[in-house]
Amino acid sequence: MKAFSLVIFATLFWPVAASAQLNVLISGGFSGAYEQLLPEFERTSGIKVTTGSGASQGTGPQTIAAQLARGVPANVVILSREGLIELIAAKRIVAGTDVDLARVPLGVGVRAGIPKPNVSTVEAFKQVLLKAKTVAIPGSTSGIWLTNDLFPRLGIAEKINVKATPRGTDATGMVAAGGADLAVMPVSEIVHARGVDFAGSLAPEIQFVQTFSAAVVAGSGDIDGSKRLIEFLASTRASEAIRNSGMEPLATSR
Repeated sequence: MKAFSLVIFATLFWPVAASAQLNVLISGGFSGAYEQLLPEFERTSGIKVTTGSGASQGTGPQTIAAQLARGVPANVVILSREGLIELIAAKRIVAGTDVDLARVPLGVGVRAGIPKPNVSTVEAFKQVLLKAKTVAIPGSTSGIWLTNDLFPRLGIAEKINVKATPRGTDATGMVAAGGADLAVMPVSEIVHARGVDFAGSLAPEIQFVQTFSAAVVAGSGDIDGSKRLIEFLASTRASEAIRNSGMEPLATSR
């Protein structure tokens, strides 16, 4: 009788124990597409996913690297290729599991309803920046490039008031609330932002196209489930959601 009771107990609790779960840390650039795709993945795979967020690069406690360093649980990371290269160098990633998902150019966002500035040429974009009281940029990969490369190259680094925010959502939030005249950031973080209109992409001569990638975190367990999620996000099934978020999919034929 005792043995039978133990079998019943184990049977009742087996589905809970066997239920696969993943933890994901993701940066803002790929979040729009990811949020559209995640419900389908959970439904078709039976895997439950908990999602946290962080910056691809930069300083502060909320970067993905800083969160991993202090032990925040994560099976999969999704971030800029530049940020992933740093994690690979720090041996935070399972070798050979990194996959490029999509790429996206930089664009300009302004408060919804106001006239959209012309940013189609280098000179037009430069003048828009110089006329703005405050320019919001992410403190991550694209913001680092703007601050260290483009703004100095245009000769305006010391002439514009730039506010670097920890996350892209903070940059668009500033614009929507009137705290900044415009934001310069990945198009995918602008197109669906509340209270913000997309004014256009940067000219090709000054464009910085980011690639967003996914990989399995070293020592996190459930490598098979993690790979299934990455394969789904990299498949042709994900292409439409990626395009709708302002990105170009780098889909495989799966």
